Amino acid sequence: MARAARSDVVILTLGETIDMRSEQPSRADLTLPGDQRKLLDAVLATGKPVVVAHMNERPLDLTGVFEKVPAILEAWYPGSRGGIAVARALFGDVNRGGKTPVTWPRSVGQVPIYYALNLSHSPEGQRRRYFDAPSTPPFPFGLGLSYTSFTIAPPTLDKPELTPGGKIIVAATLTNTGARAGDEVVQLYVHQRAGRASRPVRLLQGFQRVSLNAGESRTLSVTLDESNIRSWNTAERGQVIDPDVFDLWIGNNSLADDHITFNVGGKTRAVK
Repeated sequence: MARAARSDVVILTLGETIDMRSEQPSRADLTLPGDQRKLLDAVLATGKPVVVAHMNERPLDLTGVFEKVPAILEAWYPGSRGGIAVARALFGDVNRGGKTPVTWPRSVGQVPIYYALNLSHSPEGQRRRYFDAPSTPPFPFGLGLSYTSFTIAPPTLDKPELTPGGKIIVAATLTNTGARAGDEVVQLYVHQRAGRASRPVRLLQGFQRVSLNAGESRTLSVTLDESNIRSWNTAERGQVIDPDVFDLWIGNNSLADDHITFNVGGKTRAVK
């Protein structure tokens, strides 16, 4: 603690040890192993700014961590050159642009948790599953920050309906509104409002990683066709298309707000 007290900023590495990875070492508890939480609290008690470098194989329960520290760098297990990569990201030599490849649970009690959950008989209660904790994840799928900021304009469509065998082009303009160059991953999600089977609240159907200089804008386009709106039908034992209204979102994580709708035309049909 004396070294931490003498420092201007503390970079504290938390996570799992190397022997906790590979196929065999499953864990029944996702909290930080050992006395790491006590170590964090002791370092925070010095009053120094603390940045956490998190190294792990799986999402861990970071309750009591992300509420107390201003920044967490998720490194997973970064390999033999990981120390250099983490240092370059922490000191701003590179502008990191990674995104969470999973929906992050608050505790082991939320597992399994994923963004593409199906609608239930009570859709308004989808996000209210627990009485003793928030039912939402602390970090949604696709989330990731950088040292700059971006805005994504609402999406537009070149046509309002996807006809059989046709395509729709979705466009949106991305702008780097910060003071330095950086990467953003623009993500497109869709949802079928009704059909012969329950459908997920949204599904990732396209994404683009884009590098922009400070103040630069770029218009991106994604092409949607029948492969993006088909679904597996257990009764027919094959892929089908159910014509209906589809919702579409564009943003930088699975909770994207910018929204538009399009129609899928034709008859109910089986597809390959």
